[in-house]
Amino acid sequence: MKKITITLLLTLFAGVLSVNAQSVIGKWKTFDDATGDAKSIVEITEKDGKIYGKVVEILNPAKKDSKCVDCSDADKDKPVLGLVIIKGLKKDGEEYSGGKILDPTSGKLYKCNVSLDGADKLKVRGYVGISAFGRTQTWTRVK
Repeated sequence: MKKITITLLLTLFAGVLSVNAQSVIGKWKTFDDATGDAKSIVEITEKDGKIYGKVVEILNPAKKDSKCVDCSDADKDKPVLGLVIIKGLKKDGEEYSGGKILDPTSGKLYKCNVSLDGADKLKVRGYVGISAFGRTQTWTRVK
């Protein structure tokens, strides 16, 4: 009986660790809403307790040199490759929120929240005003 209890506790502890080990940190493949084609790789990192996402690869060879021509302020005319598009998200329970996401195609900046959907899918929601007025993309983890 003692062996069964110890085995059960160890299994439960390992399960808790694996759930906590899941993180938004890493590289994620983004997809075009209209075509469903893979678009870019965004690397999500943490700095000072906040989450940031930078475009580290553009998958369409014809768009590798594209710039954020419709962006404003400091991002105007910067290359999309290397551009920080997720800015300042903070952990809020099971999701990250309170930051912004930039759409380099339109140059628009939206409020943002992200959450994991399993270990290898990331739900990324950009919106104006309240979260109900927005859209969600699903990004997949790059291994």
